[in-house]
Amino acid sequence: MSTKKIWFDKQDDETLEQCVERIQGLGYSVVARREKPLFEQVGEEYIPIKQQTQFQGVKNS
Repeated sequence: MSTKKIWFDKQDDETLEQCVERIQGLGYSVVARREKPLFEQVGEEYIPIKQQTQFQGVKNS
């Protein structure tokens, strides 16, 4: 049996709770969370501009 896993990005205008509710509304259960820093290049330096939060969802049967 194959499970369908998808990473969902948290939108800038929603809270973590709203993001989880949106994922559950699409028929997925949250099984993992990760955060990645996003950088912007200024000259030769990379400056962190924000943290991107993602949730991994597994399709409910």
